[in-house]
Amino acid sequence: MPRAYIGIDVGTTSTRAGVFDEAGTLLATARHPIRVWHEPGDIVEQSSQDIWEACATSVRAAMAEAAVAPDSIGGIGFDATCSLVVLDRQGEPLTVSASGEAQRNVIVWMDHRAIAEARLINETEDAVLRYVGGSISPEMEMPKLLWLKRHLRGSFDAAGHFFDLADYLTWRATGS
Repeated sequence: MPRAYIGIDVGTTSTRAGVFDEAGTLLATARHPIRVWHEPGDIVEQSSQDIWEACATSVRAAMAEAAVAPDSIGGIGFDATCSLVVLDRQGEPLTVSASGEAQRNVIVWMDHRAIAEARLINETEDAVLRYVGGSISPEMEMPKLLWLKRHLRGSFDAAGHFFDLADYLTWRATGS
């Protein structure tokens, strides 16, 4: 049986799934929107559950259009924005939001709440900064984590998992 492969790209407002044959030919695509919360102060949040469901919906639609059977899938790859996903020790969503809503557990890449934290990290002039182009951006995970520690300590302390979004999707898909 010929193999097919799935590529999933998670952007800011939608997921896109593509089904490819063994030669890399695109057989079908589908997209599904993702809910985004925008708050004053350049705060942008999402739900990891919403993102996961959007991935599943777009994959099912692309597979149906390509007319490929699930047992013909040889691999799945994820690509996503540089967004921080926070889960508790049981793997459940943990809020990153002043609203306190657990479903709002993703700090989106374009969220700039951690500008002061990025500045603080950059002021250290630590040698590790050379691995990120010489300075860190508030769009990266480390300033976001420091922001959580400083401003939502309860969520930070209760967290069992911090993921980059693409890593979260792989973890969710594989269970490890």
